[in-house]
Amino acid sequence: MYRITRKLFFSYGHRLLDYQGKCARMHGHNARVLVTLAAEGLDRTGMVTDFDELKRLAGRWIEENLDHRMILSQADPAVAALRSIGEEPFVVDFNPTAENLSRYIFQQLSAMGLPVLEVALDETANCTASYMAGREGLSH
Repeated sequence: MYRITRKLFFSYGHRLLDYQGKCARMHGHNARVLVTLAAEGLDRTGMVTDFDELKRLAGRWIEENLDHRMILSQADPAVAALRSIGEEPFVVDFNPTAENLSRYIFQQLSAMGLPVLEVALDETANCTASYMAGREGLSH
């Protein structure tokens, strides 16, 4: 199996609901995302996917949706408060933990047709969460 990994960076804010600790308060992160694609074979040019194409597709999606956004659960009362002052948070149907965000990015990139094997999200320099496909999730 062939694999390639592209690093992407974005900044975001969030807070966690039903959590006892610092992350229950709104705060921000400078995240690093490692997107790993995999394929059993290579395309006619000898690649899994061109690194520039991966950057263009995944980077654009992250920039347009997550970068410099407050990512909040739809259950968070701060959603209405932010909207009342003209701020539009990125609203998800889950608690925006690093684990859930890595799964969400994985799903979005897979829906674009990318053969995603794993998405790892470094929330801090010391803390990484990831979501990986099972063998049945691989395409190509």
